[in-house]
Amino acid sequence: MNQYKVLIIGSGFGGLCSAIRLIKANINDFLILERRSFMGGTWSQNTYPGAAVDVQSPLYSISSEPYDWSQMFATQEELKTYTNYVIDKNKLREKCIVNSNVNQIKWSADSANWLVTLTDGTVLRSQFVINASGPLSTPTIPNFKGQDKFSGASFHTNDWQHDFDYTDKNVAIIGSGASAAQVIPAIADKVKQLHVFQRTPHWVIHRPDRKFTPWQRKLLKYPFIQKTLRTLTYWALEYRVLGFKYSKTLLDLIAGSEAKRYIKQQVKDKSLQQKLTPEFTIGCKRVILSNTYYPALCRENVFLHDKSDGIAQLNQTGIHTTKGEQIDLDLIVYATGYDATDGVISYPVIGKNNKVLQEYWHPFPRAYLGTSIPNFPNLFIVTGPNTGIGHTSAIFIIESQINYIINAIQQVDELNKQVVEVTEIAEQNYTDLIHQEMEKTVWKTGGCSSWYQSKSGHVIAMFPGFSFTYKRWAKKLKINDHLFY
Repeated sequence: MNQYKVLIIGSGFGGLCSAIRLIKANINDFLILERRSFMGGTWSQNTYPGAAVDVQSPLYSISSEPYDWSQMFATQEELKTYTNYVIDKNKLREKCIVNSNVNQIKWSADSANWLVTLTDGTVLRSQFVINASGPLSTPTIPNFKGQDKFSGASFHTNDWQHDFDYTDKNVAIIGSGASAAQVIPAIADKVKQLHVFQRTPHWVIHRPDRKFTPWQRKLLKYPFIQKTLRTLTYWALEYRVLGFKYSKTLLDLIAGSEAKRYIKQQVKDKSLQQKLTPEFTIGCKRVILSNTYYPALCRENVFLHDKSDGIAQLNQTGIHTTKGEQIDLDLIVYATGYDATDGVISYPVIGKNNKVLQEYWHPFPRAYLGTSIPNFPNLFIVTGPNTGIGHTSAIFIIESQINYIINAIQQVDELNKQVVEVTEIAEQNYTDLIHQEMEKTVWKTGGCSSWYQSKSGHVIAMFPGFSFTYKRWAKKLKINDHLFY
């Protein structure tokens, strides 16, 4: 049985950041497990038409790995190129095994190690496990009546089938979130008809994108300029928390007013305006940045079906709507999101005394700093409960989490111990604080139901405050909040 000091599960940004920091800490006895046949996570997997990031590229990148970006908001292709650049620069392919899907991890009290079992039966032993599988890795598809009868093509945006030619075809997109808002403009001018099934509209604002000119890209290669742009971008985004948490009036006055003007500017049809105008406070659901979404919905070959004209059932040739209309289709695309709250970890995790994580997380997922859990020693979750960030780069939070993880591992070694485990009282106090603070946020009070919430109604996806606050909390390990043995 192969033994490691650290096993990293997942090779997206969370896994890559973990590996890079382990190397810098002179911890080289680690292995990355990737369930797919390639490394790179989200930006290698999500190849649907129009895929792009909605945070400025100079900030949506690893702090120690600046890059020669071609535009402010990178496309999926450029993000994939960047991810592979990071992998190759740090020689991480030789530290990764692809096609390694984790079936279960179980704590062995006898050896004080995790036993990681893969679906092919392989068992690996590791002192520490860093789960970096990511919250947007398990796609969800609603169970519609008659779904198995549809004879055309169908797939989730997460698994786009590029061998299907949608040109001049009748296509339906189920969903109207961030992925749908990118796919729709990318294919609307190529398909014969496009039917968009929207359960709830999202607020949309202008996307301030721009291509960097050759002289700008040359200038941005200087470390000082790179750092300055990154810092300015960070602070320009950080102030949004004032609206998300502290002032609904400010949120409505600035962002809400802008979004309402944007609909009127881009959508002239009053009936369509009404369908596209949310009834909840802006920010309660993810805000979409797009200059092309509304114009695409205004095309003559695009038809928006709102909640009053939803899906009654699927049949062999297409979708039968609740208004009694039969829509014959060649392709159904599910832009229906991910199990990002209750399904943070998709495989069974069995801790001390055979405690099962999924049971411990009833009625909602919880973790100290969104990273550590009592009774699950030496286990760290990157982008765990309440570490999502709605106003800035997720990578900023990931790197802050990894500060805590590296400190914890180093502390175990310095004390000549084998195990670190957060105390139950520390986790409870942290969780209580998070959800007390959450009561003040638009995600809790904005009047919407979103993927930020677990089935229990708790907001699990988001961190209720400034990102620099989280960074400060995670910067130095609080010894008294942990057990070492």
